[in-house]
Amino acid sequence: MSKQSRRAASTTKVGAAPCTVTVCRGCCCGTPKVPGLDHAAQLTDLRQSLAAVATVRPVGCLDVCEQANVIVVQPSAEGRKAGGRPVWLGLVNDPDAAADITAWVKAGGPGLADPPDILDLYTFSPSRRIRQELEH
Repeated sequence: MSKQSRRAASTTKVGAAPCTVTVCRGCCCGTPKVPGLDHAAQLTDLRQSLAAVATVRPVGCLDVCEQANVIVVQPSAEGRKAGGRPVWLGLVNDPDAAADITAWVKAGGPGLADPPDILDLYTFSPSRRIRQELEH
């Protein structure tokens, strides 16, 4: 267990704002334009596996269609206090990637737990305009 993970386990407060997992389900994400993935099952699995620790919310197009399917993990209140910032993950088109995201969020998410190294392959930075639109 990393130092950040131990801190997350010891400092998480009951009632504190949890991580938010934003799942793009717009014009490209979650549609047949991204073949070979059961999009409904992906969203259902995220909701079921994270129900106790995070808010999972589907949203319309996040305007980064070239990265479809996109998931944004926003830190919990404690994670933000610890320096965590939203992490944008693109091309999340297989169950293993979603499972890695789930494990990371369950461990505390941004600011509280180190993400699995494999998620570096999915991380990207959208434009400032797009990031700001999500936070409002």
